[in-house]
Amino acid sequence: MQPGMNSADQVWRTAEVTQRYLEGVRGGIPLAAEQIRILLRLVEAAVPDVGSFLDAGCGDGALGRALLDRWPSACGVFLDFSEPMLAAARERLGAPAAHHFILQDYGQPDWTAALKGICPFDVVVSGFSIHHQPDEKKRAIYQDIFELLRVGGIFLNLEHVASASSWGAARFDDCFVDALSEFHARTGTGMPREQIEREYHRRADKAANILAPVEDQCRWLRQIGFADVDCYFKAFELALLGGRKPAAAQAARLVGQKHR
Repeated sequence: MQPGMNSADQVWRTAEVTQRYLEGVRGGIPLAAEQIRILLRLVEAAVPDVGSFLDAGCGDGALGRALLDRWPSACGVFLDFSEPMLAAARERLGAPAAHHFILQDYGQPDWTAALKGICPFDVVVSGFSIHHQPDEKKRAIYQDIFELLRVGGIFLNLEHVASASSWGAARFDDCFVDALSEFHARTGTGMPREQIEREYHRRADKAANILAPVEDQCRWLRQIGFADVDCYFKAFELALLGGRKPAAAQAARLVGQKHR
């Protein structure tokens, strides 16, 4: 295990867990299409002509592919610490020479060294990945991402966040199981709802989740210096949060205001 890594996170390095997630969960995420549409709307408003982006903790590259569908001439960097996930991203994108696929753990202090000569980026996105890190490390990753962005660039994190109560968490679980049941019905797997619910609650990667409230994460972004920080979408424990990197003078003023 690498230093500082959540031990439960190791499940994502296995081909079995990766394949199960990609085939049985990723396509069943509730309101997935709406999340992507909102993300693209925000990117287009911030950076109308995207030239480069980083998909951090890319998984199978779903967010990066959505950006390339809209900006096909952009140069994409797909970064993940899981070889099976990175292989899935490369396969689904076709691995054109214009893009970079980097096996790297952003939970490590020196992870940005792997991006030397490639950054800064117009856009940094992350999807359902950073929540596997302890809160202190989440904030450090947000700081690193701020430094990786060009002035005027945008960071958007499509994330699994903490519910305010156990009652709310249970409602999210119900919603997710319903969505997975609909997904399996569409794909014709024949898996009954009872089995889907059982596997959902017993899945190997669940222990890797370290969820933080969206309010805390937005506060961290503001303290770092991001502007226009907001939670742009939220449905139970699914949230799209982020902000833009302002000009240096404005960033310094924003940070100063947060420490008064």
